[in-house]
Amino acid sequence: MRFVHAVRLPGPRVAARATRDWSRRPSGRLTLPGVFLLALIAATATAGALLVPATLGAPRPVAVDATAEVPDALPSDLPPSGAVPPPGQFPPPTATLPPGVTPPGTAAPAGGRPSDALAGWARDTGAKVGIDPIAMQAYGYAELVLAETDRACGLSWTTLAAIGLVESRHGQANNAQLGADGRAVPEIIGLPLDGQGNRMRIADTDRGELDRDTTYDRAIGPMQFIPTTWAEIGADADNDGRKDPHNIHDAALAAGMYLCKGGRNLTIPGDWWNAILSYNDVRRYAQDVFDAANRYGQASRT
Repeated sequence: MRFVHAVRLPGPRVAARATRDWSRRPSGRLTLPGVFLLALIAATATAGALLVPATLGAPRPVAVDATAEVPDALPSDLPPSGAVPPPGQFPPPTATLPPGVTPPGTAAPAGGRPSDALAGWARDTGAKVGIDPIAMQAYGYAELVLAETDRACGLSWTTLAAIGLVESRHGQANNAQLGADGRAVPEIIGLPLDGQGNRMRIADTDRGELDRDTTYDRAIGPMQFIPTTWAEIGADADNDGRKDPHNIHDAALAAGMYLCKGGRNLTIPGDWWNAILSYNDVRRYAQDVFDAANRYGQASRT
């Protein structure tokens, strides 16, 4: 900055001599230890701010985009670190499950899934934002469950919907359609993770049970989970007794659980960006998710 050169600072020797003279005074002898203590605390905090993100910021990505290749040119910067996470309309982070909606592992309402209690909201909001009501139920229910089981996370359905859009167009990639049960048919299976075309190389881990490939792993389902990640965090959101990555209800809840891992608070910009990049560590991907979530939040308020 040009104006900085107009300020003339004392040289290091002059500054050291002045500090030594001042420290010999009674006030200096009392104050100087406190200054050093504050400096030590500041240095420790700075080191923690640098070291902790470096330790936590490099998890293995969860998903691989089944619908597009990784772009050759990435944006030079993400939005500013203070960029506010995309807004959501329903429900707020402190919401409780409404009457008739039960969390996974409990008895479902007679005649349907727990998320069926959100059918009216999913129909109305889905029409505003252009999302299939079945997918909307999955995203909304996942937010509600996380609001009950991990209140500090602050997950919004808009974030899950944005990931669902980028990963599989809400379960419609590769000419798939969501059935009434929430299952994508035909199954959405990504390209082999064989190290080609900017893809990771991951040898088969599930014996082809989930991804139908016994040589390499592939990303699977509407939220494009890698089999190893699904084995770790898969969920049964529809209470059918099965954790199915090809079912958008199960996949959306598992995605929410993953984003909330590690004590993240997704209402904090840094935590939100780190969560998305942990899902797929590509800056263009994170930006696309942010933009989509922001559009969904704005459209749902109209």
